[in-house]
This record gives sequence, structure tokens and C-alpha cells, in this order.
Amino acid sequence: MSKCLERLYNGIVKENPTLVLMLGMCPTLAVTTSATNGLGMGLTTTVVLALSNMIISMLRKVIPDKIRIPAFIVIIASFVTMMQLLLQAYIPDLYKSLGIYIPLIVVNCIILGRAEAYAYKNPVLPSLFDGIGMGLGFTIALTIIGMLREFIGGCSFFGMELGWFTPVAIFKMAPGAFFVLALLCAIQNKIKIAGAKKGKDVSKIQSGCSNDCMNCTLECDHKKYDDIEITQEDIESTAKINAKAIEKELERVGKEAEK
Repeated sequence: MSKCLERLYNGIVKENPTLVLMLGMCPTLAVTTSATNGLGMGLTTTVVLALSNMIISMLRKVIPDKIRIPAFIVIIASFVTMMQLLLQAYIPDLYKSLGIYIPLIVVNCIILGRAEAYAYKNPVLPSLFDGIGMGLGFTIALTIIGMLREFIGGCSFFGMELGWFTPVAIFKMAPGAFFVLALLCAIQNKIKIAGAKKGKDVSKIQSGCSNDCMNCTLECDHKKYDDIEITQEDIESTAKINAKAIEKELERVGKEAEK
């Protein structure tokens, strides 16, 4: 259970897909004209992300490595179609507001990225919670952006007119999304800098690091695999072995070319 809670915390805070990893910018900037739209898109993506992660993890030993991406897309597209039909049937107003961005969830880099980076390599339960955590992080970010844009640009809150001040109309338009996102990223960077000054390790923030070194493809100075440290000597020796293998291959190709 601690592993599942760690995946939730990771998706919401450490690797928030919108505010930390800067993924899924298309729906983030396009549909957040109101808090309702942001919340609706976020929750729809969360359901697709969690279910697709779960199914991909279940089938990870069955799906051939060479066709894993097409298989991921088929699984994700199936859940997106189900969600689209459910929204069209039961929440038609939200369905009309989100429009083309519902089917575009299929190619959302957050969903495909988590399928490739985590669900395809890990057990079912952690993969499910990884999808929920990432989805909730995405939902929180979109809802906050939608709330700020709706409040400043329309002086309303979840569709309720407040009438406290004259709205700044630009926040309802496309540039408003960039302004709000930039503000939230600036706040995050401020927190990161403040943490660094207090001596906290913030090197992994915005790096995409989840402390899962076994499945990590990022370049890092210090990796661990089941408590075995990878040192600089290990890296250098591996590089020498690779260099010798390349030399032998070049010699073989040269001899074949001479023949």
C-alpha cells in the first residue's frame, strides 16, 4: 500500500504532468476557459489513464514488444470511446464544451507516456494508482487554471456570476491560458528555489524522476538497482566494452566490403 500511496503523491506533486513535467499542453491551454471544463477534462482523462494503465499492466507479458505502441493506442482508444459516449449521453453540455478534445485524449502524451514508462513494466495495482495519481495531478492543474481564467476573465466561479469587478476579457481568450500557466509555473519555481536555499534536495523536481531507477531511462549521475550502486567506473568499463564491440563490427563490415 505504501507503494500505491507513493504513486499517488508522485503524480499529484512530484511529477505533476502539467505544472512539473509540462505535458498535455494542448488541452491544458484550450479547454480551461472555465473551471467546469477543466474539471471535466481532468476527470475524463483520469478515468482513461487509470483504466488503460491497469489493462496494459495486466497484458504486459502478453503484448509483444515490437507492437506495444499500437496495442497501447488500441486500448486507450477503446476507453476514450466509452467515455465519449457516456459524456454524450449523460453530460451533453460538457460534451459540447470539450468538443474535439475528448477524442484527442487518445494521443495525449501523458497517457501514452505512463503506459510506456510505467504500466508496461510494473504490476497491476501500482500501475492503477500511478494512473490515478497522474490523472488527479492533471485534474487539479486544469481546474486551478480554469478557475483563475474564469474568475479574472468573467468574474464568475463554476458558472455562478459574482459581479465583484469588471472582468479582464483577455483571460478568457487564448493568451489568458499562457498568462495563468506562466504564473503557476513561476510560483512552483519560487517554491523550488526556496527549498534549495533551505538545503532541501530539489534536483529531481522537473526531471521526471520517480526514484524508480530500474525502469528509468533518464541520464543521472547516481542510479541504484536493488541497492547496487552504479559508479563512474562501471559506466567507463561499459563504454570500453561497447567501443570494442563497435570496432569488431566495423572490421567485419570492412572485410565483407573488400570481398
